[in-house]
Amino acid sequence: MVPKVVFGNGSFNQIGEIISCERKGVSPFIYLIDDVFESNTSFIESRIPLSSSDELIYVSTAEEPKTSQVDAIVSKIKNDYQYVPSGIIGIGGGSILDLSKAVAILMTNPGSAADYQGWDLVQNKALFHVGVPTISGTGAEVSRTTVLTGPERKLGINSDFTPFDQVVLDPELIRGVPKDQWFYTGMDCYIHCIESLNGTYLNAFSQSYGEKALDLCKEIFLDNSLAKEEADAKLMMASWHGGMSIAYSQVGVAHAMSYGLAYVLGTKHGIGNCIVFDKLEEYYPEGVAVFKKMKDFHGIELPEGICANVTEDQLNVMTSVALSLEPLWENALGPDWKLKINADKLKKIYRSL
Repeated sequence: MVPKVVFGNGSFNQIGEIISCERKGVSPFIYLIDDVFESNTSFIESRIPLSSSDELIYVSTAEEPKTSQVDAIVSKIKNDYQYVPSGIIGIGGGSILDLSKAVAILMTNPGSAADYQGWDLVQNKALFHVGVPTISGTGAEVSRTTVLTGPERKLGINSDFTPFDQVVLDPELIRGVPKDQWFYTGMDCYIHCIESLNGTYLNAFSQSYGEKALDLCKEIFLDNSLAKEEADAKLMMASWHGGMSIAYSQVGVAHAMSYGLAYVLGTKHGIGNCIVFDKLEEYYPEGVAVFKKMKDFHGIELPEGICANVTEDQLNVMTSVALSLEPLWENALGPDWKLKINADKLKKIYRSL
């Protein structure tokens, strides 16, 4: 679990004070920031009290985070600095938070990020790392995984060393998120809850967090009475609770299939989850029905026909990536999941997207 968290409007202004006790002499802090903020320096950059040889690195999130992207950032940092940095601070959405966690791991572990895709493969404690979410829903700020697309698959680095050492939750930072993106990322949280609460891995720990996150999602996405500031704060906490709900549980069918989409077509995680989940009445009938209500309530139209032109080879890769995520299928369908799902059935669902 994340050992330290600060919550509150304007709390990002305390970032220098919050991390000061972790500064190691002249060793820099490296800030990895979503490049959407590069043209609006007053929102993020000008509020960071840089000192010593601290560096801001703006990172593109045009594509899902890749193992090669992690390796390139780690290589740059190691080449540019004589000293090991004091820490990595990630400021952005799920992609930046995942990249930051992975970079912190690879600063203290040899090899490529692709070597650690899987469960409990990381041997050494990661560099001190801080997460500052600027969009809410993914749960990346609290989870023990960092999801990356590698040369062979899309899979997280799942380990006890992955979670942030410190998180700063400032609802003011998510105020300008475009509506579609706000919805898709918020639905990532909602889908976490549905998959966790309907899974065979469910236990009292994951259930308590999942139920609270689900209640918050219903309030945020089906209630017109909330002020924007209040809704933003509640969504930030829904994301946190939704991420915690899968810490001792797991996600399910939508996430497994979304990983396949992302690997082959580059579909972003939030919207990919929505596109898939919309077709999963067979597995999550009540959850999908409420999702469709939320979609209609906010006037969201999902892209159609994204798999209209995929080849048989691409479908084979999609299904292979999805079916390789065995813990997700076991959580969704039980220990005998291989008797309940196969490549042909998955292809039929993919073709319907």
